[in-house]
Amino acid sequence: MSDLPPRRPAAFSVEPPLVPAPPQPRMPRSFSDLERVRIEPDDALEAEAAAALDAEPALRRRGSFSFGKLALGALGALVSIAFGLALDAFIRDLFQRADWLGWTALGLALLLLIGLLGVVGREALGIMRLNDVERERADGRRAYETDSAADASAVVARLVKLVSARPETAAGRERLHAVRDDVIDGRHLVTLAERELLLPLDARARALVLASSKRVSVVTAVSPRAFMDLAFVLFETVRLIRAISTLYGARPGTIGLLRLVRDVLAHLAVTGSIAIGDGLVGQVVGHGLAARLSAKLGEGLVNGLLTARVGIAAMDLCRPLPFLSVQRPRIGDFLNDLKPMGGE
Repeated sequence: MSDLPPRRPAAFSVEPPLVPAPPQPRMPRSFSDLERVRIEPDDALEAEAAAALDAEPALRRRGSFSFGKLALGALGALVSIAFGLALDAFIRDLFQRADWLGWTALGLALLLLIGLLGVVGREALGIMRLNDVERERADGRRAYETDSAADASAVVARLVKLVSARPETAAGRERLHAVRDDVIDGRHLVTLAERELLLPLDARARALVLASSKRVSVVTAVSPRAFMDLAFVLFETVRLIRAISTLYGARPGTIGLLRLVRDVLAHLAVTGSIAIGDGLVGQVVGHGLAARLSAKLGEGLVNGLLTARVGIAAMDLCRPLPFLSVQRPRIGDFLNDLKPMGGE
């Protein structure tokens, strides 16, 4: 035991010590006092965002079940069953009335079935040709970039088969066949095939685009109603896309053409080529057209240039090879040809 007297407990305060408050930021008197913060670009974030955008369609396609496809499939099956039962009842009723009426209806039904099978087969072949062109374009770019001789030989062989029906490529196919064994570099072989086989088709496609653009310019300039302009531009655009796809060997059917029109419009939207930009307006004004043309003629010129843009986009999507060694047509190439349509 210690002899020290016991210590009495000391009193202490339970309140926290006083700490000076930090200085408060000065509030702006108005919103104009707020400084704008600039979002700095980040290459790593841009690459990550681009990868996420590319992966999103793949993830969406990876799903094995879709309620929308299930509903459409069930609806199509029900409509087919209902149509079949109605047709069967109709033919049986005709047999009860007269045998010759029943046999006539049965024969017409068989002709209808043959026609439907033919339409389905044609559409399937058209979609397959479009897929072949898309695959050929991707394989051609890959062979050109990797400089692979084996891949280039396969690409050129498919390209020759794809354009063999076009008489414009006959001379090019002969020259390519004569020197094909002498070219051992994959990139040079793809370049040679592009120049020998696709350059004549490119000239033909450019002529188609120019002719369609001129027709749109003239009709828009003389048409008295806006809905007539819209209807003709739509008709001419679809016809131009079909002509270019047929020229390059795709030859799509109705469903394939609708798909191709959708792809062309998507391509225009992605590349920002569907609108008239400042550069195009500057070209027109620079040539002194805007000051001398009336509003109707100017509208015709603009619609013609927009049609040319659609044609160039169709060439990008329908061409079996991308523009590698051949200069891609530009909208300025058609401007001088369309100027006389508006009157110099």
